[in-house]
Amino acid sequence: MKPFFALSLGLLLAACKPATETPVNAGKTSAKPQVYVANYPLKYFAERIGGDEVDVHFPAPADEDPAFWQPDDETIAKFQAADLILMNGASYSKWVDNTTLPDEKVVNSSSEFSKDFIEVKDAVTHSHGPGGEHSHSGTAFTTWLDMQQAILQAKEVATALQALVPTGKGDEISQRFAALKKDLETLDQRLLAVGKRIAKAPLMASHPVYQYLARRYDLNLQAVLWEPETVPDGQALEGLQKILATHPAQWMIWEGEPNQESVAKIQALGLKSLVFAPCGNVPEKSDFLSVMQANVEALEKAFP
Repeated sequence: MKPFFALSLGLLLAACKPATETPVNAGKTSAKPQVYVANYPLKYFAERIGGDEVDVHFPAPADEDPAFWQPDDETIAKFQAADLILMNGASYSKWVDNTTLPDEKVVNSSSEFSKDFIEVKDAVTHSHGPGGEHSHSGTAFTTWLDMQQAILQAKEVATALQALVPTGKGDEISQRFAALKKDLETLDQRLLAVGKRIAKAPLMASHPVYQYLARRYDLNLQAVLWEPETVPDGQALEGLQKILATHPAQWMIWEGEPNQESVAKIQALGLKSLVFAPCGNVPEKSDFLSVMQANVEALEKAFP
């Protein structure tokens, strides 16, 4: 996919277009630009930065992982007809490998740091939810859990939206991006601080989705392939014990609120539980920023 536009943000996206350039939204006098997105973080970024100037659509079902979701033909057609398509990149949205999307409408929000992608090897195939079997091999894709990368993704979103909104609305886009950037920078600083307090202490994760979080905040993390709602069987617990023999963690980080029976079983092995939700899909309550703030607070309470 090609970058959507090579616009410079200048001072927080306040760059001006050449006088001879034809606005992308020329001729669009009434309908708002239609923006389709690959995951919930991009939906949040687009809605917060775009405000009332754009309509943002995230059609993935609430009970599926958007990274492995396969849209039907009707939904794909809606993506193709959109004014802007915001993709996560980093091997997210597996369905795009077998689908043609209009290059001129597509923004790969992680393109600026693609050289820093983490490659995952020897991943086991497994299944959870209605999405069927899948593997986490290839490129790690929860890029936004590194808050500096999240800022870069939001910047790409802002640049693309500036090209869509009516003339004179660019400053508002810049201001909303600046506010979002400040919030993400605050999260980044808090995570850096708690990472220093953790000081390389071994940690466990219920799922292999925290690679960028671990790298940015210097966490000594190993992952299993568990689901919060599924109680681990004897084989799973035996596998965990083998890991703990050389990686003596005291905390398990879960993607979502774990089953209390699971909490009790790992507590018997000396592991306490905390939740750090990746927030790839729409949360039942609150929004992306609130979820990330709760994630950071959970780590801060575990490592005061």
